[in-house]
Amino acid sequence: MRPRLTVACGEYEILRALKEGKVKVEGVDLDFDTKLGPKDRHWKMAKENYFDICEFNAPAYFMARDRGVKWNALPVFSHRRFRHGFIFVNPKSGITEPKQLIGKKVGGTNFQPAGNIWVRGVLEEEYGVPHDSIHWFTERGEDIDFEPHPGLKITRLRDDQDLDQMLMNGELDALIEPEFPEPFMEGDPRMVRLFADHESVERDYFRRTGIFPIMHVTVIKQEWVDQYPWLPRALMEAFNESKRIAMEKLDNPRIVPLAWWAAAWENQKRVLGKDPWEYGLTPKNRNNLQKLIHYTKMQGLISREFSVDEMFVE
Repeated sequence: MRPRLTVACGEYEILRALKEGKVKVEGVDLDFDTKLGPKDRHWKMAKENYFDICEFNAPAYFMARDRGVKWNALPVFSHRRFRHGFIFVNPKSGITEPKQLIGKKVGGTNFQPAGNIWVRGVLEEEYGVPHDSIHWFTERGEDIDFEPHPGLKITRLRDDQDLDQMLMNGELDALIEPEFPEPFMEGDPRMVRLFADHESVERDYFRRTGIFPIMHVTVIKQEWVDQYPWLPRALMEAFNESKRIAMEKLDNPRIVPLAWWAAAWENQKRVLGKDPWEYGLTPKNRNNLQKLIHYTKMQGLISREFSVDEMFVE
């Protein structure tokens, strides 16, 4: 009997052909759940072990494995994002460069989002801002429970407190967010990027490091890997084929209703290469993942710096 597995993920063009059944997985049937946003999807997987396969926050996955959770992961990375553009300040604070964050109050949804871990790691390694030199304020609980290491200051906000308002009112000095805050999207002048020309900073970061930061991995319950040893390879082939179809489709400038889409698409290829979304444990992805594991350990979330091979089945 063919196994039937649930897959929880976001709505990505690179997964569309697989989700819609244009691409099949040999020997298995998949039921896709794309209704949940990242916060709810990650929480449901972390707290209830709900899905068979799940797009999941990479550092939280490392934490779960470190704590003995019976998961493995496919090297399928459906969500990547540069993060320099997700640090926000109130212009009245006078903060214009990263070093000025030392000793300040900085808010975030919670401590564990991959984007926040990347930002803290980059601030520490590239700009000399130790993660424990900042007093962190969070608005919700963590997907994976952890005890902050000595010297790390994390304060949970009350239910009646709001991160955006606290920044705009001057109660916080900065925000690090996994998504764009609503006041920023609406153009509120009390919330601006720390790196005004963030794209240039991110391009320079990529040129120097080769890293297009991985946010999420594709978690699979270990029981399915044990029961069907052929399954990871079959899934990888299907994920890759789905991505190939999407990338080929997007070569057509008529697909996306943007005037300069073709120019943007060609510019991405020039800067990031032909396939910046590549799957597998390639040299670039190993470098990317090892850096994220390093940052996760540096910030006190895992007990040791695991190797990439320990974390993935390919």
